[in-house]
Amino acid sequence: MKSSNSSDPESSEKRKGRHKSTQPVIYEQQVKEKSRRKVQARAEGDRSIWSGLGLFGMVGWSVTMPTLAGVALGMWIDRRFPSSYSWTLMGLFVGIVLGCWSAWYWMQREQQR
Repeated sequence: MKSSNSSDPESSEKRKGRHKSTQPVIYEQQVKEKSRRKVQARAEGDRSIWSGLGLFGMVGWSVTMPTLAGVALGMWIDRRFPSSYSWTLMGLFVGIVLGCWSAWYWMQREQQR
């Protein structure tokens, strides 16, 4: 019969409430996953806050410029050739559609890089 003061490491660990668990394995997997994502993010290039803001600005301007051009062209047509249709509104609509298509196309091209 073993006494409670035996030198058996397993029983000593059980008494202290320390038994083998899967917690260190899970923690190790989490650390490896975070490390892998960090390395991948660095490999993708320098996508900093400034490049994000630049991208945001480019998309904004790619919608704004065709819209303003469509409005200007529509106003010119309305003044030059009066009709019952509002060419300004049609130019606005066409400019927005072209601008959104242009922004979508540009974003798709950037994602493929």
